[in-house]
Amino acid sequence: MYQAYSPEIAGPAVAAGRFVPPFKRDRMTWIKPSFLWMMYRCGWAAKPGQERVLAVEITRGGFEWALEHACLSHFDPARHRDRRTWSQQLKVSPVRVQWDPERSIRLGALPYRSLQVGLSGEAVDRYIDEWLVTVTDVTATAHAIHECLRGGDEQTALALLPTELPYPLPAPIATIITASDT
Repeated sequence: MYQAYSPEIAGPAVAAGRFVPPFKRDRMTWIKPSFLWMMYRCGWAAKPGQERVLAVEITRGGFEWALEHACLSHFDPARHRDRRTWSQQLKVSPVRVQWDPERSIRLGALPYRSLQVGLSGEAVDRYIDEWLVTVTDVTATAHAIHECLRGGDEQTALALLPTELPYPLPAPIATIITASDT
């Protein structure tokens, strides 16, 4: 998973190996499984408040708990009886999921989607206290890839990308979050 933070939050998190103040547990925190989507969101670690990119390893059990307890961030008439029911579910769910276009190495939209997972309440506490395995600062990698791209060396940039493999979801979880193989 990836997250981008200000140095004031990222530094203490990396030093402690977990999220500590000034990180706030009472706010929704979004985790992103896609490095390139994170780069799109944080502008290659250049946007204010997002100057540090963290790779956060969490347990498989924790990730799947989050997805099992998730509500889609948008109303889907194929999944929800009506807007009111969806809205009520959204208010009580500790996890939101949304699907956004995945990004290319040049951060252009691709024709398939990338998952974003928003954690709040109980899910944030579990994330920090139970699921978290490691917190690693990957800002230097983000900057190196961006510099290669700016210099026209896309092949080296591609070689520097972290390896990302498809995540095999159990069928019931895939149904909850409307995931597909395509």
